[in-house]
Amino acid sequence: MKKLMFVSLMLLGLATYGQTTVQGKVVDENNEPIPGANVILVGKAEGTTTDFDGNFTFNTDEEPPFQLQFSSIGFSDFTANVTSNNQTLTITLLEANTLLDEIVISASRTPERIFESPVSVERFGLREIKNTTAESFYGGLQNLKGVDINTNSLTFQSINTRGFATFANNRFLQLVDGMDNTAPGLNFVLGNLVGMSELDVQSVEILPGASSALYGAGAFNGILFMTSKNPFDFQGISAYFKAGFTDQEAAGSNFYKDFGVRAAHAFSDKLAVKANLSVLNGEDWHANSRMDLNNPGADRSNPAYDGLNVYGDEVSTTLDFDAAAGFPTGTVGSATISRTGYDEADLANYNAESVKADFALHYRPFANDLEVILNSRIGRGTTIYQGANRYAVAGFTMQQHRLEIKNDNFFVRGYIVSENSGDAYDTRFAAINVNRAWKSDTQWFTDYAGAYIPTYLGGIQGAGLSPEQASAQAHIVGRQAADQGRLIPGTPGFESVFNSVINNGDLTTGAKFIDKTKFRHVNGNYNIAHLIDDWADIQIGGSFREYELNSQGTIFTDIDGPIKYNEYGAYLQVQKKFLDDRLKFTGSTRYDKNEFFDGFLSPRVSFAYTLGEERNHNLRVSVQQGFRNPTTQDLFIGLNAGRAILVGSAPDNLDRDVRTFNVSESGQALTGQSTVEIVGRAAYENAYSTSSLQAGAPEAVNTPLVQPEEITAFEAGYRAQVGRFTIDLSGYYNSYSNFLANTTTAVPFYGEAGDGGLSLLALQNGDYQVYQTYTNSEADINSYGGTVGVDTKLGNFDLGVNYTFAELDIDEGKYPDVRTNFNTPKHKVKASFGNAALFKNFGFNVNYRWSDSYYWEASFADGDIPAYTVLDAQINYSVPSMKSIFKLGGSNLLGDEYYTAIGTGFIGSIYYLSWTINP
Repeated sequence: MKKLMFVSLMLLGLATYGQTTVQGKVVDENNEPIPGANVILVGKAEGTTTDFDGNFTFNTDEEPPFQLQFSSIGFSDFTANVTSNNQTLTITLLEANTLLDEIVISASRTPERIFESPVSVERFGLREIKNTTAESFYGGLQNLKGVDINTNSLTFQSINTRGFATFANNRFLQLVDGMDNTAPGLNFVLGNLVGMSELDVQSVEILPGASSALYGAGAFNGILFMTSKNPFDFQGISAYFKAGFTDQEAAGSNFYKDFGVRAAHAFSDKLAVKANLSVLNGEDWHANSRMDLNNPGADRSNPAYDGLNVYGDEVSTTLDFDAAAGFPTGTVGSATISRTGYDEADLANYNAESVKADFALHYRPFANDLEVILNSRIGRGTTIYQGANRYAVAGFTMQQHRLEIKNDNFFVRGYIVSENSGDAYDTRFAAINVNRAWKSDTQWFTDYAGAYIPTYLGGIQGAGLSPEQASAQAHIVGRQAADQGRLIPGTPGFESVFNSVINNGDLTTGAKFIDKTKFRHVNGNYNIAHLIDDWADIQIGGSFREYELNSQGTIFTDIDGPIKYNEYGAYLQVQKKFLDDRLKFTGSTRYDKNEFFDGFLSPRVSFAYTLGEERNHNLRVSVQQGFRNPTTQDLFIGLNAGRAILVGSAPDNLDRDVRTFNVSESGQALTGQSTVEIVGRAAYENAYSTSSLQAGAPEAVNTPLVQPEEITAFEAGYRAQVGRFTIDLSGYYNSYSNFLANTTTAVPFYGEAGDGGLSLLALQNGDYQVYQTYTNSEADINSYGGTVGVDTKLGNFDLGVNYTFAELDIDEGKYPDVRTNFNTPKHKVKASFGNAALFKNFGFNVNYRWSDSYYWEASFADGDIPAYTVLDAQINYSVPSMKSIFKLGGSNLLGDEYYTAIGTGFIGSIYYLSWTINP
């Protein structure tokens, strides 16, 4: 019995030994609770976070005395001494003296203050998410300096920095918990359509400019990092509800709703899980421009009318009425005629939807910093995507599955990203093939000519009209005759044919595109500083990626099965401080190899120097080289986009794109052939430049196969805290070589380009096909610009202003065929004004943006974007008893509709009311 009592007392003592508990509350200087503050045991990876009311409970096996460190974004850290068990603490965190004290990881793959970062970096954290005026945290990023957002649709916004972007922005990388969020087949990020729920976002960091030295080929023009909340640190159930309406002249007022929920729980100090679900639904921005691309200012009376958001009218031909009727040349004449098209609203469902879900299991086998993470994400979206054409993306799905092992010094991460295009289809080909299913092009143009000729002659001979009057009347009659019995949107006949077309993946008769492309990626990083007594911060790492293209021949030339290829890379970075830690050197280099190209070395060197007695001024300079591999589409696309056939330039792709074309009657008389077979290789080796055709002087061209694009980037910057003012300015100069570019060429159906005979007759007879090729420009292309931002406090009010300048430098006269797609305004001004605690539990924020006019250049259409001004605002009220925040806000409150790209819908206003529980 005595032994049993002794053992019991021993066990009780051990149990008591392991139960040190500390409770308390974390507040700000106004005694307002700080939710989500980190509470960490100094020297160990143990901790917790405060709840909505700022309260915390911390349990540990550690015996007092020990120290707890308290931290939260926007506040200075505080360390408290714990001297006994069951101690209760009240911690007041002081607001950080400067935004430059915030910690970022992306710039060097290691935690450091923004103040000391070797390159430009922008951060958007929990406080900014709470105060954003936009309807979503992702939309709020457009208020950061140097950041552009091009709005494709309500649920698809494309982020970019430093120019050179279309909606297919393959120059800008987006990482979600280290996973590349690029859609594998599309080669670009679909905004936050299938990204992260704002309830789970801990921070967003943006690196403008090239970062290939650490992040490889995709990090060419900038990177966006989204980091989620760890379930060990952020526990509990939280949710948000948003409701409101969108307002647009073309679409009217429509209901808008957004809902999200997050649940996280740590079952012990070893195991934690979390899950997220968010659902957004609304009416997309309608695109209804009927501007005639061939004759701006004209209306549909133009016989060759080609409307911007009207599709099917791209099908056109030149009708020689005299030849058709057997009249002498000049009797009736000829004219270019286009088929009657359909408005986009007749072809696309403007319901915008985004559904995102994810689950993560976090396991710490030794209850320390070693952590194993198993994470799965899936997103499903419906939107409008604008590329070469406008695509109705219905039920698009993307999945990401990740296994990661990490601690404070290393990580190894493997993941797979796959996409499924769902019921997506091309609206232009939907219109073209609905027309053709009803009546062939040949029959339609024959009917047109058959009605035009007698009407014209009757007008001249019987009514005494002038040739112009007779022609105008005859065109009306001709189109009416050709369109007799045309399928009308909304009728059963139209709907039956339309549904058949959009479910057909053959673009000669259908419009559906199929894409189940994926890539597999493994990368790792190890910081060996702890092995060398922190003499320097030295990191090594590498990555491997395998692509698997699978479009069943609808996008890529993979009709015979999936196409696979791979790339890999490795890097080294050394970072060390000198001169009393005032001078910080960062040097890194990376080697990357794609199986189609030679390996590439990407070095980066930067110096940052801190000045002043209070160390409140910092100067930095950096130079780096970067590169961008051609995308999957640059290499293997084989797509008829209507105005041109797109053919990628991978060596084994050139002979895989084989198409058959009809030869004109004149051509048949010359060659004796009614059809001809053209191989994609001809677009590069047997073609004329289309610009020379338009100039009336055909010039044969031989287009080189595409190679990786290279950049040399120079940057200098200055950061300072001067009194109550925070100053951050930077300037850059980028020099590009082997600039990735598209050219259009015309392949003759017979003869050899440059032969001076038969091929010229082919051009004259219209017997040629336009191709878009993927190559590199010989032009010297440079860009330069800069940003300056000033933030201050006026009492308790926050005020910030920033300015961005961007300029392109290219000799357009010497290289008229080069399309850079720079697509960014020269001048941008942004300002913010707010107070998170105007009075108890109440705050507000206002954002202002002005953008200069600029020229938009993309495969869908080119044109000028007028300057625009946008004003967003929100007010918020916290109810601690309900653990809730209510927000009333609106974007584009001035109601002046604008657009950021040619061909998209005008961006109207969004008004919303949100309720967030336990944020």
